[in-house]
Amino acid sequence: MLQVTGVEQLRTALRQMELRIQAATPRVVETGAKLLEGKTKANLSRTSHQRGTPTPSRPGEPPALISGRLRSSVTSTVPARAGDMWVSRIGPTTVYSRIQELGGLAGRNHASRLPARPYLKPAAMALVHDAGFRQAVGQIWGRAIR
Repeated sequence: MLQVTGVEQLRTALRQMELRIQAATPRVVETGAKLLEGKTKANLSRTSHQRGTPTPSRPGEPPALISGRLRSSVTSTVPARAGDMWVSRIGPTTVYSRIQELGGLAGRNHASRLPARPYLKPAAMALVHDAGFRQAVGQIWGRAIR
């Protein structure tokens, strides 16, 4: 509980609270990044198949696991300041990650069209509605506010 008497004491208390919130924000960003990384990897683990066999995933579903290279390439960076924001980048590094997510022309002379098999965007949308993430954010910032 915050008790203040006088305008100057209020300003000082609010400034200290702001500094604590700023200091806690990288932990919030890191928590979100790690959860998104985990949800993305889970999406890439739903189904699998042997190399050279037809994929069991339908267009619009995440790609099926073959070697695990795409899944293991999904990483998140340590939060860093970018102007007045904190940023962590989350995503895959394999050369074929984008075409799996968005679909498009592939092969020699772009002879075949691959359908989109999104795995990152659905993970991000799930994180937005994740009660565990909201609870973690509330705890981290809640401690900073008190």
